[in-house]
Amino acid sequence: MSAITNLIIATFTAPQELETNPRLMLWVLPLAAAIAIVYKATKLPTIKTAVFLRETGALFASIVIFMALVALALYIVASLVIQ
Repeated sequence: MSAITNLIIATFTAPQELETNPRLMLWVLPLAAAIAIVYKATKLPTIKTAVFLRETGALFASIVIFMALVALALYIVASLVIQ
């Protein structure tokens, strides 16, 4: 194996260290966008640009809003448990 292959394999032997900060939560947005695009691309019977963009935008917004509501609910429950 080459040195590059060994280096790539070595990166999977230890967990990645991620900071815990609010900025890290912004990575949810591209993930939600990818999920919405792929889901609507597989579920719509015919893909027309306007319909596809509207449906994808609605699904993206619903995913983000739902995740924000769940995060808020978990924050409230955690603050009640700690106090």
